Amino acid sequence: MKKKLTLTVEEEIIKSAKRQAKRHGTSVSQLFEESFKEERVHTIQTESQKAAGQLLKKLEASESTQAKRDKELIKEHVKRKFA
Repeated sequence: MKKKLTLTVEEEIIKSAKRQAKRHGTSVSQLFEESFKEERVHTIQTESQKAAGQLLKKLEASESTQAKRDKELIKEHVKRKFA
């Protein structure tokens, strides 16, 4: 059963919430509700932090970079240095 809730927040927060709701095609109430339904605990992130997280996920999933063992790296370094 849903109940009405009245909140007192800064006017700029209200504007921001309405813009975000519009971008997602939902209501401010639904955004609020969804934020508390999340099973995992999440922290508030800036846009830069979100972008960095997305980039990190892409890099971790990338198959083009192959990790080399320490011995291989040392051999390559020695070969370049003394070649």
